[in-house]
Amino acid sequence: MRKSALITGASRGIGRAIAIALAREGWPVCVNFLERRDAAESLVSELRAQGRAAMAFQADVADRGAVEAMVRAAAEELGPVELLVNNAGISHQGLFQDLGDADWARLLAVNLTGPRNAVLAALPHMLSEKRGSIVNISSIWGLRGGSCEAAYAATKAGVIGLTRSLALELAPSGIRVNCVAPGCVETDMVRVLGEETRAMLVEETPLGRLGRPEDIAEAVAFLASEKAAFITGQVLTADGGFIV
Repeated sequence: MRKSALITGASRGIGRAIAIALAREGWPVCVNFLERRDAAESLVSELRAQGRAAMAFQADVADRGAVEAMVRAAAEELGPVELLVNNAGISHQGLFQDLGDADWARLLAVNLTGPRNAVLAALPHMLSEKRGSIVNISSIWGLRGGSCEAAYAATKAGVIGLTRSLALELAPSGIRVNCVAPGCVETDMVRVLGEETRAMLVEETPLGRLGRPEDIAEAVAFLASEKAAFITGQVLTADGGFIV
């Protein structure tokens, strides 16, 4: 039976690299995006030119109905979703007391409710087939906390708790659930911090560089593969030694 991979937040950065890596491994990929239709469609065109099966779908992961529609569309065009990568996320820098209610709610909706919505949508098929893999993208800040990023860190810690709990709950059904916790990676999320902060992060990383989106993509591809068939409930930290 045909099967597919759904990657949320896949039009650029880490999500884009994950889609490319999974397509290379033979997965038909559904590239989810919210705003960057141009980037998502460009990626799909690139993958199709390489003979890969791919599609783009616009959906706000915080909208459960939109996510359900996306999973149905992916199943119809590419095959049922048997690999789900919850990558979509947003960040916020600033003092905790300055974070407004709307920003707090949006961070929770995208970073924590988003993965919940996607899992709920993909789970019925996985349960019926008694197979499937879910890889959630957290962050090192979800493991150690981050000054001026309390809300972001809290949501990413929640993703880790969700990962471990679902791994226990779904293991009897043959579904593996794992997590990748990236360190400081060369993405828009890090670039907005400025060159001075970027240089400081490089200095604090034992390997002496920031991560590349491809570094995270390879970790996801490994956890999604049969090479990781006996691995579930784990948090793979890909951070160049940042929090050793």
